[in-house]
Amino acid sequence: MKDPIPLLEFDPAREAIIEPSKVIKHRDMPEHCVLCFFREVIDEAKEGFNLQSLRPLKSEMGEMPVFAAEYDGRAMGIVPAPVGAPLAAGLFEEVIARGARKFVVCGGAGVLDSSIGSGDIVVPTSAVRDEGTSYHYLPPEREAHPTAEAVDAITDVLERHKCNYVKGKTWTTDAFYRETPKRVATRRNQGCLTVEMEAAALFAVAEFRGVQIGQLLYGGDDVSGIEWDPRQLGQNVSARDTLFWLSVEACMEM
Repeated sequence: MKDPIPLLEFDPAREAIIEPSKVIKHRDMPEHCVLCFFREVIDEAKEGFNLQSLRPLKSEMGEMPVFAAEYDGRAMGIVPAPVGAPLAAGLFEEVIARGARKFVVCGGAGVLDSSIGSGDIVVPTSAVRDEGTSYHYLPPEREAHPTAEAVDAITDVLERHKCNYVKGKTWTTDAFYRETPKRVATRRNQGCLTVEMEAAALFAVAEFRGVQIGQLLYGGDDVSGIEWDPRQLGQNVSARDTLFWLSVEACMEM
Protein backbone atom coordinates (compact mmCIF):
# COMPACT_ATOMS: atom_id res chain seq x y z
CA MET A 1 0.00 0.00 0.00
CA LYS A 2 1.11 3.52 -0.67
CA ASP A 3 1.89 5.72 2.30
CA PRO A 4 -1.01 8.07 3.17
CA ILE A 5 -0.83 11.76 2.35
CA PRO A 6 1.36 13.25 5.13
CA LEU A 7 -1.29 15.71 6.31
CA LEU A 8 -3.61 12.77 7.00
CA GLU A 9 -1.07 11.06 9.29
CA PHE A 10 -2.46 12.64 12.46
CA ASP A 11 -0.53 11.79 15.63
CA PRO A 12 -2.58 12.42 18.82
CA ALA A 13 0.50 12.40 21.10
CA ARG A 14 0.13 15.19 23.65
CA GLU A 15 3.85 15.99 23.83
CA ALA A 16 6.26 16.79 21.02
CA ILE A 17 10.05 16.76 20.96
CA ILE A 18 10.01 20.55 21.38
CA GLU A 19 7.20 21.21 23.86
CA PRO A 20 6.43 24.93 24.40
CA SER A 21 5.62 24.59 28.10
CA LYS A 22 9.02 23.02 28.70
CA VAL A 23 11.28 25.23 26.59
CA ILE A 24 9.60 28.53 27.56
CA LYS A 25 10.38 29.27 31.18
CA HIS A 26 8.81 32.69 31.83
CA ARG A 27 5.10 32.99 32.62
CA ASP A 28 4.40 36.68 32.11
CA MET A 29 1.29 36.87 29.88
CA PRO A 30 -2.06 37.90 31.35
CA GLU A 31 -4.96 35.45 31.06
CA HIS A 32 -6.76 37.60 28.46
CA CYS A 33 -4.98 38.41 25.21
CA VAL A 34 -5.75 40.02 21.83
CA LEU A 35 -3.83 38.82 18.78
CA CYS A 36 -3.95 41.70 16.30
CA PHE A 37 -2.80 41.74 12.67
CA PHE A 38 -2.86 45.55 12.49
CA ARG A 39 0.59 46.72 13.54
CA GLU A 40 -0.19 50.39 12.94
CA VAL A 41 -3.22 50.22 15.26
CA ILE A 42 -1.08 48.76 18.04
CA ASP A 43 1.55 51.45 17.46
CA GLU A 44 -1.10 54.14 17.82
CA ALA A 45 -2.44 52.49 20.97
CA LYS A 46 0.93 52.42 22.72
CA GLU A 47 0.66 55.82 24.36
CA GLY A 48 -3.05 56.03 25.15
CA PHE A 49 -3.24 52.39 26.18
CA ASN A 50 0.00 52.57 28.16
CA LEU A 51 1.38 49.36 26.69
CA GLN A 52 4.23 47.77 28.60
CA SER A 53 6.78 45.75 26.64
CA LEU A 54 7.26 42.16 27.76
CA ARG A 55 10.01 39.78 26.71
CA PRO A 56 9.78 39.64 22.88
CA LEU A 57 9.19 36.47 20.92
CA LYS A 58 12.03 35.50 18.60
CA SER A 59 12.35 33.90 15.19
CA GLU A 60 14.76 33.98 12.25
CA MET A 61 12.81 37.07 11.13
CA GLY A 62 13.95 38.85 14.29
CA GLU A 63 12.21 39.83 17.49
CA MET A 64 8.43 40.10 17.65
CA PRO A 65 7.09 42.43 20.36
CA VAL A 66 4.66 41.37 23.06
CA PHE A 67 2.81 43.83 25.28
CA ALA A 68 0.87 43.93 28.52
CA ALA A 69 -1.80 46.53 29.14
CA GLU A 70 -4.57 47.44 31.56
CA TYR A 71 -8.22 47.73 30.54
CA ASP A 72 -10.79 48.82 33.12
CA GLY A 73 -8.32 47.97 35.84
CA ARG A 74 -7.64 44.44 34.57
CA ALA A 75 -4.50 43.06 32.97
CA MET A 76 -4.48 41.91 29.36
CA GLY A 77 -1.95 41.05 26.67
CA ILE A 78 -1.63 42.59 23.21
CA VAL A 79 0.34 40.62 20.62
CA PRO A 80 0.99 41.71 17.00
CA ALA A 81 0.16 38.62 14.96
CA PRO A 82 2.21 37.45 11.95
CA VAL A 83 0.60 36.58 8.62
CA GLY A 84 0.32 32.91 7.64
CA ALA A 85 -0.84 29.85 9.54
CA PRO A 86 2.52 28.26 10.54
CA LEU A 87 4.10 31.36 12.06
CA ALA A 88 0.83 32.57 13.61
CA ALA A 89 0.26 29.16 15.20
CA GLY A 90 3.83 28.96 16.49
CA LEU A 91 3.57 32.40 18.07
CA PHE A 92 0.18 31.43 19.51
CA GLU A 93 1.73 28.32 21.09
CA GLU A 94 4.37 30.44 22.83
CA VAL A 95 1.86 32.98 24.11
CA ILE A 96 -0.22 30.12 25.54
CA ALA A 97 2.90 28.67 27.16
CA ARG A 98 3.52 32.05 28.76
CA GLY A 99 0.17 31.96 30.51
CA ALA A 100 -2.58 33.43 28.28
CA ARG A 101 -5.82 31.46 28.14
CA LYS A 102 -8.58 33.60 26.58
CA PHE A 103 -8.06 35.07 23.11
CA VAL A 104 -9.73 37.25 20.54
CA VAL A 105 -8.05 37.51 17.15
CA CYS A 106 -8.43 40.76 15.20
CA GLY A 107 -7.76 40.75 11.46
CA GLY A 108 -8.94 41.34 7.92
CA ALA A 109 -10.10 39.01 5.16
CA GLY A 110 -10.97 38.87 1.51
CA VAL A 111 -14.68 38.56 0.85
CA LEU A 112 -16.37 35.87 -1.24
CA ASP A 113 -19.66 37.76 -1.18
CA SER A 114 -19.58 41.25 -2.72
CA SER A 115 -22.47 42.35 -0.46
CA ILE A 116 -19.96 42.37 2.42
CA GLY A 117 -18.60 45.89 2.14
CA SER A 118 -15.14 47.24 2.85
CA GLY A 119 -14.86 47.43 6.64
CA ASP A 120 -17.96 45.32 7.35
CA ILE A 121 -17.59 43.04 10.37
CA VAL A 122 -17.61 39.25 10.06
CA VAL A 123 -17.57 36.84 13.01
CA PRO A 124 -16.29 33.40 11.96
CA THR A 125 -18.25 30.43 13.29
CA SER A 126 -15.97 27.89 11.59
CA ALA A 127 -12.99 27.77 9.25
CA VAL A 128 -12.42 25.47 6.27
CA ARG A 129 -9.03 23.82 6.79
CA ASP A 130 -7.37 24.49 3.43
CA GLU A 131 -3.97 24.94 5.07
CA GLY A 132 -1.48 22.54 6.60
CA THR A 133 -0.90 23.57 10.19
CA SER A 134 -4.25 22.51 11.67
CA TYR A 135 -3.71 18.90 10.60
CA HIS A 136 -0.90 18.59 13.13
CA TYR A 137 -3.29 19.51 15.96
CA LEU A 138 -6.63 17.87 15.09
CA PRO A 139 -7.67 14.75 13.16
CA PRO A 140 -8.49 15.34 9.48
CA GLU A 141 -11.89 17.00 9.13
CA ARG A 142 -13.14 19.79 6.89
CA GLU A 143 -13.46 22.55 9.48
CA ALA A 144 -12.08 23.92 12.73
CA HIS A 145 -14.14 25.96 15.17
CA PRO A 146 -13.74 28.82 17.63
CA THR A 147 -14.97 28.30 21.19
CA ALA A 148 -18.63 29.08 21.83
CA GLU A 149 -17.86 31.27 24.86
CA ALA A 150 -15.63 33.50 22.77
CA VAL A 151 -18.15 33.84 19.94
CA ASP A 152 -20.85 34.73 22.48
CA ALA A 153 -18.63 37.38 24.08
CA ILE A 154 -17.87 38.90 20.67
CA THR A 155 -21.49 39.03 19.56
CA ASP A 156 -22.59 40.44 22.93
CA VAL A 157 -20.16 43.34 22.50
CA LEU A 158 -21.22 43.93 18.90
CA GLU A 159 -24.89 43.98 19.92
CA ARG A 160 -24.15 46.36 22.80
CA HIS A 161 -22.52 48.82 20.41
CA LYS A 162 -25.24 48.28 17.81
CA CYS A 163 -22.67 47.18 15.23
CA ASN A 164 -23.84 45.58 12.02
CA TYR A 165 -22.16 42.21 11.49
CA VAL A 166 -22.59 38.80 9.91
CA LYS A 167 -21.68 35.39 11.30
CA GLY A 168 -20.49 32.56 9.12
CA LYS A 169 -17.81 30.33 7.73
CA THR A 170 -14.36 31.49 6.66
CA TRP A 171 -11.92 29.76 4.30
CA THR A 172 -8.32 29.47 5.52
CA THR A 173 -5.77 28.97 2.76
CA ASP A 174 -1.98 28.83 2.61
CA ALA A 175 -1.80 30.13 -0.94
CA PHE A 176 -3.49 33.45 -1.68
CA TYR A 177 -2.05 33.48 -5.19
CA ARG A 178 -3.98 30.27 -5.87
CA GLU A 179 -7.46 31.55 -5.08
CA THR A 180 -8.74 30.50 -8.51
CA PRO A 181 -12.26 31.29 -9.78
CA LYS A 182 -13.26 27.64 -9.49
CA ARG A 183 -11.97 27.34 -5.94
CA VAL A 184 -13.62 30.59 -4.88
CA ALA A 185 -16.93 29.42 -6.35
CA THR A 186 -16.61 26.08 -4.54
CA ARG A 187 -15.96 27.71 -1.17
CA ARG A 188 -18.76 30.20 -1.70
CA ASN A 189 -21.16 27.33 -2.48
CA GLN A 190 -20.00 25.67 0.74
CA GLY A 191 -21.10 28.74 2.68
CA CYS A 192 -17.82 30.61 3.13
CA LEU A 193 -18.11 34.38 3.47
CA THR A 194 -14.42 35.25 3.67
CA VAL A 195 -10.93 33.99 2.94
CA GLU A 196 -7.85 34.50 5.11
CA MET A 197 -4.69 32.61 6.11
CA GLU A 198 -4.77 31.83 9.84
CA ALA A 199 -8.18 31.11 11.41
CA ALA A 200 -8.32 27.33 10.98
CA ALA A 201 -4.83 26.90 12.40
CA LEU A 202 -5.46 29.16 15.39
CA PHE A 203 -8.78 27.46 16.14
CA ALA A 204 -7.06 24.06 15.98
CA VAL A 205 -4.23 25.06 18.31
CA ALA A 206 -6.75 26.49 20.77
CA GLU A 207 -8.77 23.26 20.80
CA PHE A 208 -5.64 21.14 21.22
CA ARG A 209 -4.33 23.28 24.10
CA GLY A 210 -7.70 23.73 25.77
CA VAL A 211 -7.88 27.52 25.58
CA GLN A 212 -10.66 29.83 24.39
CA ILE A 213 -10.54 31.70 21.08
CA GLY A 214 -12.78 33.79 18.88
CA GLN A 215 -12.12 36.06 15.93
CA LEU A 216 -13.28 39.34 14.45
CA LEU A 217 -12.65 40.01 10.76
CA TYR A 218 -13.40 43.01 8.61
CA GLY A 219 -14.19 42.86 4.90
CA GLY A 220 -11.15 43.75 2.85
CA ASP A 221 -10.53 42.98 -0.81
CA ASP A 222 -13.19 41.32 -2.96
CA VAL A 223 -12.29 38.03 -4.69
CA SER A 224 -15.86 37.09 -5.58
CA GLY A 225 -15.80 38.37 -9.16
CA ILE A 226 -13.96 37.53 -12.37
CA GLU A 227 -11.28 40.07 -11.51
CA TRP A 228 -9.77 40.96 -8.15
CA ASP A 229 -11.06 44.16 -6.55
CA PRO A 230 -8.54 45.38 -3.94
CA ARG A 231 -11.01 48.00 -2.65
CA GLN A 232 -9.35 49.57 0.44
CA LEU A 233 -7.04 46.64 1.14
CA GLY A 234 -5.04 47.51 4.26
CA GLN A 235 -6.07 51.17 4.08
CA ASN A 236 -9.40 51.22 5.93
CA VAL A 237 -7.86 52.76 9.03
CA SER A 238 -11.15 53.51 10.76
CA ALA A 239 -12.42 49.93 10.38
CA ARG A 240 -9.14 48.48 11.64
CA ASP A 241 -9.05 50.74 14.68
CA THR A 242 -12.71 50.04 15.53
CA LEU A 243 -12.21 46.29 15.18
CA PHE A 244 -9.23 46.36 17.54
CA TRP A 245 -11.11 48.12 20.35
CA LEU A 246 -14.13 45.85 19.91
CA SER A 247 -11.73 42.89 20.20
CA VAL A 248 -10.23 44.28 23.38
CA GLU A 249 -13.65 44.70 24.96
CA ALA A 250 -14.85 41.26 23.83
CA CYS A 251 -11.71 39.58 25.13
CA MET A 252 -12.24 41.01 28.60
CA GLU A 253 -15.83 39.70 28.58
CA MET A 254 -14.63 36.11 28.32
